[in-house]
Amino acid sequence: MSVPGESSHYIMAPEVRKMELDRLNLEEKKPRNAAVMMLFYPVKSSTHFVLILRPIYKGVHSGQVALPGGKVEKYDEDYTMTALRETEEEVGVEISKVKVLKPLTKVYIPPSNFWVHPFLGYTEDRPDFVIQEEEVAKVIEVPIQELLDENNVASKILSTSYAKNIEVPSFDLKGYTVWGATAMMLSELKTLFKTSLEL
Repeated sequence: MSVPGESSHYIMAPEVRKMELDRLNLEEKKPRNAAVMMLFYPVKSSTHFVLILRPIYKGVHSGQVALPGGKVEKYDEDYTMTALRETEEEVGVEISKVKVLKPLTKVYIPPSNFWVHPFLGYTEDRPDFVIQEEEVAKVIEVPIQELLDENNVASKILSTSYAKNIEVPSFDLKGYTVWGATAMMLSELKTLFKTSLEL
């Protein structure tokens, strides 16, 4: 099945982000590359996926909810390996236990100048999460039903690294506000799941 693509990202993109993306010349920006993992696993009779809460630090993604992942290193064979390696490093899920299903559509993040390449994967059992404390403050386990529930979509007024008091579309997942690039990637995932359920 093909993936929904950028149109699904824009559902959860702040207006200021849309305007910025429309006027950017990305070739001139020479973005770096990163990869993240949308990791699914069973918990009793339901399917969950994992998010992480970033610690507070001096940086553009301080205290934000994100997917496990990070920047490409020169020794990574490809973006898939980056996503797998970072997931193992950040939340302790062994590479050998993850089955990667497919890549989704990359997202550009202006504040940090990264192309982020998301991948969809799963494990047969719930992982024993072990966090990398320098990078992760908390593991957040989210039932897929919460992502698919339209009642968990809302607009919030937030102050970001690039704008103060702006209205942003967000997901409310396990009591956390998920917005920005992570929400954009999850929007594509949500669209993919809902399309699959309709087939």
